[in-house]
Amino acid sequence: MAEDLRSRFTAALKTAMLARDAATTSTLRMITAKLKDTDIAARPSGVTAVPEEQIVAMLRGMAKSRRESVELYRQGGREELAAKEEAEIAVIESFLPQQMDAAATEAAIREAIAESGAASIKEMGKVMAVLRAKHAATMDLGKAGPW
Repeated sequence: MAEDLRSRFTAALKTAMLARDAATTSTLRMITAKLKDTDIAARPSGVTAVPEEQIVAMLRGMAKSRRESVELYRQGGREELAAKEEAEIAVIESFLPQQMDAAATEAAIREAIAESGAASIKEMGKVMAVLRAKHAATMDLGKAGPW
């Protein structure tokens, strides 16, 4: 990425504040607070700022928890809260890398199978290790199982 995520968060927050976009501003403040907490939690291991991969994982976790909340709010008939969570998901996902489509995912999985030399489902761990190393940011590894 030409511009790191931390600077993208800051620029987006400034833009949202100038536009008086309360929902986006709130979500970006939540992201930066979570990032500060993550940085602080990593300090005992000698890390002053977590790497981009960990920030992406943090964002994916935030989006996942909000998706779960949307389902619960819908089950409870609270559409206004579900809509708020969906708006937060949209802001969070705008910072995540573009995900592979189904065809690219299938091609990457076939390539990983060939590279790892896996011959049966019992060797799926080898395939997953290759996929994780090459495509962790752009592939939903949970969808790799059915292939």
